[in-house]
Amino acid sequence: MEPKQQIEILKRGCVDVISEEELISKLQKKKTLKVKAGFDPTAPDLHLGHFVLLRKMRHFQDLGHEVSFLLGDFTAMIGDPTGKSETRKRLSKEEVLENSKTYQSQVFKVLDPKKTKIVYNSEWCSGMNFENVLVLSSKYSVARLLERDDFSKRYKSGLPISLIEFLYPLVQGYDSVEMESDVELGGTDQKFNLLVGRDLQREYGKEPQCVLTLPLLVGLDGSKKMSKSLGNYVGITEEPIDMFGKLMSISDELMWNYFELLTDIPMKEISEKKNGIQSGSLHPKEVKTELAKLVMDQFSDPQKNEAAIQEWNRVHNPKSRSIPDEIPVSKLGEEFFEESQTPQLVWVLAKIGFIPSVSEGRRLIKSGGIYVDEQQISDEKFTLSLQKEYLVRQGKKGKFLKLVT
Repeated sequence: MEPKQQIEILKRGCVDVISEEELISKLQKKKTLKVKAGFDPTAPDLHLGHFVLLRKMRHFQDLGHEVSFLLGDFTAMIGDPTGKSETRKRLSKEEVLENSKTYQSQVFKVLDPKKTKIVYNSEWCSGMNFENVLVLSSKYSVARLLERDDFSKRYKSGLPISLIEFLYPLVQGYDSVEMESDVELGGTDQKFNLLVGRDLQREYGKEPQCVLTLPLLVGLDGSKKMSKSLGNYVGITEEPIDMFGKLMSISDELMWNYFELLTDIPMKEISEKKNGIQSGSLHPKEVKTELAKLVMDQFSDPQKNEAAIQEWNRVHNPKSRSIPDEIPVSKLGEEFFEESQTPQLVWVLAKIGFIPSVSEGRRLIKSGGIYVDEQQISDEKFTLSLQKEYLVRQGKKGKFLKLVT
């Protein structure tokens, strides 16, 4: 494919291409570009926010380029200061390695394993001596580092910035020097770090990489970026019925952003769907169902996904709401009643893994997403009594559970 044709595919969904002229020049000079994207394994699971970046990596693969999935096992132990108002807690080597294993088992749901190089930045970072670090530090000034928005705000506010945080962008940028990357991908929040990579490659006498940034996917709440800690995420390993329920909960306006970043539907076709809804010829639920199916089919068997959609619609049909024939049962042991004879529902559901956390449970109750015995509850401190059965339903996901106390 001609460079300009490749550019049209690669630019889709991108915020920055630095620079398009350089990228065209690289494509003209080289048949195969070295493309890298780094992931610090700071949490065990990947979600659709990560999927935006993984999809762009797959686009490069499909065009015949060499893609490296860089696991920042070394940088994760430093802690990325991006967007942080205070020094980030460092992870242990054991935590990082465990998360790295989980990442590898998930990324191949998107990337072609035969065309993907898994790289760890500890390969070169762990062997650096103090002289190497001093040489690297000499390549960048404090004034340049303070141009970073988060560093600048903390400095002006008198909040501490540790030297190790200053080193983070340099270490991340040095990865590009070692890997001799032609292109680096990252979220818009990583733009400064990616540009440091360009600068360091020049300092070490190498051709600077091009930088492509992608937007941070907005989470299910429609306002903040998708994040597991905020509970507004869709995990890429979730069960089809759970994934479908979550995707159906997003706003009609947000689904256009999801169409662009999470599917390969042509932009012209997306515009036609938007016009169809505005004119009344298309129903938003039908279009959102199509979006959900397109996303789900990239992770699970299409037939299983279709069955999950039908089941979800059956359970959530207001005219004939029904309870599934088979419902998981959880019998609560004595340990649930050691501290209180009436434990809070959200605490129990989090402990048995029905919901991710207590805070997520409270958020669901506040938004009307938890039902007990088919009655919507509004009390975040709803408690359970001994020797009773409770039918719990998580409304937005259509997930049922029978609790026996």
